[in-house]
Amino acid sequence: MVFSDTHCHIYTEQFDQDRPEIMSRAIDMNVRRFFLPNIDSSYIQRLQQAVQEFPQYTYPMMGLHPCSVNQDYEKELEIIENQLFTNESGNYIGVGEIGLDLYWDKTFLKEQIDAFKIQVGWAIKLDLPIVIHVRDAFDEIFDAMDAIYQPELKGIFHCFTGDKSQAEKILEYENFKLGIGGVLTFKNSGLDEVVSPVPLDRIVLETDSPYLAPHPNRGKRNEPSYLMFVAEKLAKIKGVSLEKLSEITEQNTNEVFGL
Repeated sequence: MVFSDTHCHIYTEQFDQDRPEIMSRAIDMNVRRFFLPNIDSSYIQRLQQAVQEFPQYTYPMMGLHPCSVNQDYEKELEIIENQLFTNESGNYIGVGEIGLDLYWDKTFLKEQIDAFKIQVGWAIKLDLPIVIHVRDAFDEIFDAMDAIYQPELKGIFHCFTGDKSQAEKILEYENFKLGIGGVLTFKNSGLDEVVSPVPLDRIVLETDSPYLAPHPNRGKRNEPSYLMFVAEKLAKIKGVSLEKLSEITEQNTNEVFGL
């Protein structure tokens, strides 16, 4: 029985003091694959170093996070594009994380939409999946997706915390999964009721480490070993064993990333 953390940032500063230890803890808990989305150009070297340090466990992605989109986003996109199309690190398996975030600031919405559409275009050209970040922007992301969606496009709506209608809309995109993380374990989050009717073959697991640690570690630094709290909660909601959950979510992960 093994699990994949389909979205974690183990290369960030929060893990500089104990990265080998947090990887070891996760592996001991049967979390054996770590999918690493990029943030912006300032993290590329860190991302590549983490992959070099743990090559048998890590799967890198390349993209520009919406919170890093500003007036200079075109320069950032040039760097991201060069990474993807020359693939100097060799083996980017997805375009991410990309998307829209209007929680902190709406100043660069137009630029965020443009950056999102451009990066989706790259994913289609390279036949890579996309990993979508969306916060306080479901209407806007659906408008953007509907404008550029192609049936062959596949990916994950990462850290899904939307409502039932938003989940149903995502399910209309045939090759997309919902990334479910620590919020599922939060008391009164309501995400359990939203996830309950979602077919298990449309769900993948994630932590978004170092963010959004699940109960009972809420408020602390998240790490991939905590994925098991999410898995246990989801197995209970779905009425399946952890072994069955592992089997299905691993297959889902393989489908998205072509593994």
